[in-house]
Amino acid sequence: MRTSELATQAGVNIETLRYYERRGLLPPPEREKNGYRRYTSAALDRIRFIKRAQGLGFSLEEIEELMQLGPAKGRQRQRVRRLAEQKLTTIESKIDELENMRAALRRLVASCEHGAAEAVCPIIEALTGQTAHAEGCAGRK
Repeated sequence: MRTSELATQAGVNIETLRYYERRGLLPPPEREKNGYRRYTSAALDRIRFIKRAQGLGFSLEEIEELMQLGPAKGRQRQRVRRLAEQKLTTIESKIDELENMRAALRRLVASCEHGAAEAVCPIIEALTGQTAHAEGCAGRK
């Protein structure tokens, strides 16, 4: 299949295909006599793998490593499991961080509801570090 067909079937744009090819995530396709790229169904399978892995939060670097591990038997299977466990830990940490951000923002929104209309907005005060509410707005790491 040609580049445009592959892009359509995979749900990505042509530049993404070329980027994956440059990164080595997709092997270079064969070329037709007219110079057009000709991809196989294996390329479509590979792009679907990449998209599924991205959907689970894996970076392209991590996806590259997963692809290199192949079908993952024995020790390689353990390596895949470790990578997935590390990703799970990272995601759980991000969830904790997001929950903390949500709680801080809820407190700020609630403080905004109870103030006088002519008073300085407590959210702005907190963001500038001028009130006790500022502790909930600490910069991210």
